[in-house]
Amino acid sequence: MTGLTIGIIGLALTVLLCGVGSGLGLRFTGKAAAGVLAEDSSKFSKVLVLSLLPATQGIYGFLIAILGANALPTAANLSGQTATYAQITAQGWNVFFACIPMMLGGMVSAILQGLSAATTIIAVGKRSEIGTKSIIFPAMIEFYALLGMVVSIMMFNYFPVANVSEIVTRPEVQEAAKETASLLGGLLA
Repeated sequence: MTGLTIGIIGLALTVLLCGVGSGLGLRFTGKAAAGVLAEDSSKFSKVLVLSLLPATQGIYGFLIAILGANALPTAANLSGQTATYAQITAQGWNVFFACIPMMLGGMVSAILQGLSAATTIIAVGKRSEIGTKSIIFPAMIEFYALLGMVVSIMMFNYFPVANVSEIVTRPEVQEAAKETASLLGGLLA
């Protein structure tokens, strides 16, 4: 597997897992909102914001994928550099690991935020005057999704693609990478 493939898998998993988490979170909030609105449709504006909160993690995951694509070891990004197969593979792993804070943090926080927001929606359905005060509880969970996004962005900035040729690899890793490259070359020829 090439460094480019590894990086693309990391970016794809980030979008996928954040999207799945947001979808599950929205399922919880949608069910709660539908129940509240079935009894009193005038509370639509109060439950709308709470219902949409878990969707933000999907957006954050998409943003990380766009930003992370700039760190992928593509031919265009590596132009002017002399990078070994091991260095390119290392850059792919760098991209993959930089995605993990958003990948996992986004998925988990979206699900938990959906559960928290659903409970808050039910509370607003019973006492609409607490609507503005109660948004703080699911919003606190949003903070952790934002932390995951910020950490992923910081990690992308830590290993820019312009420095792939400066990645230091151990000699045994370089040998294994050369063998893998020759095997791949033989299979593709």
